[in-house]
Amino acid sequence: MRNHSIVSEFILLMLSADPQTQILLFMLFLVIYVLTLMGNLVMLLVIRTDSHLHMPMYFFLRQLSFLDLCHPTVTVPKMLENLLSESKTIFVESCLAQAFFVFVTGGTEACLLAVMAYDRYVAISSPLPYGQVMSNQLCVGMVWGSWGLAFVDALINILLAVNLNYCEDQTLPHFSCELSSLFPLSCSDTSTNFTLLLCSSVLHFFGTFIMIVFSYVRVVSAILSISFTSGRSKAFSTCSSHLTTVILFYGSGFLSYLLATSGSHLEMVFLKYSVVTPMLNPLVYSLQNKEVKTTIRRILRRYINSFT
Repeated sequence: MRNHSIVSEFILLMLSADPQTQILLFMLFLVIYVLTLMGNLVMLLVIRTDSHLHMPMYFFLRQLSFLDLCHPTVTVPKMLENLLSESKTIFVESCLAQAFFVFVTGGTEACLLAVMAYDRYVAISSPLPYGQVMSNQLCVGMVWGSWGLAFVDALINILLAVNLNYCEDQTLPHFSCELSSLFPLSCSDTSTNFTLLLCSSVLHFFGTFIMIVFSYVRVVSAILSISFTSGRSKAFSTCSSHLTTVILFYGSGFLSYLLATSGSHLEMVFLKYSVVTPMLNPLVYSLQNKEVKTTIRRILRRYINSFT
């Protein structure tokens, strides 16, 4: 039997215990966070202002940019605070709330990437009736469905975790709160919690990943049926940005939860998953998408001309 008492706070371990290194990390992640906010806000502005981008693909991209604003905002401000603080603590209630919103935003992004994969399949396999198939009502419904599924999934897991009792060991081996890292600190029986989290993760994240793979198998099949080489190249280019984002999201996520165990290696992978990837997504879509680049240039020229 382990000692068990009422625990009101957890201690979050940072990437380094050295104060000077923590200051450097604070500056680094502050810059990354600011770039993340700026990049995704620019994407939202570009898609909203250009009528040529008011189509299903960019409607989903706008939702992705919004998620990439929300996901790091759940964890990074507290991480930056703790990098400059000596206590590095977080209240249990705040930790559970953080874990809930990490689950919601991460789960919604997984569903949204699957929806975007389906959108690319429809655009390539049925280009003429694309606008009718991907109607505004269907697009809005799929986005709300993604948010709703992630919210219900996170709520069920968090409600079950709220009743857990925690032991004297208050140290979380991460810079943020994750449900899987809370279970080892509990004196309660967490077998039900672990089973529920495992099942929901398999159904939610692996399920959406399988849907993405299935969509891209059909995308490749549709592209190979195109007789013209230029047509194939154009079709592949429309999928490259989304495919890059999928690789970044699931690649770092799988490494974080499946390959790493604990400590600094997990921290670095999770940092890439929750901090770096949201910064890279706007770059991926702006550098690999001609329409987005054209719109950004047009807005910049208009902005510069207004001051000259």
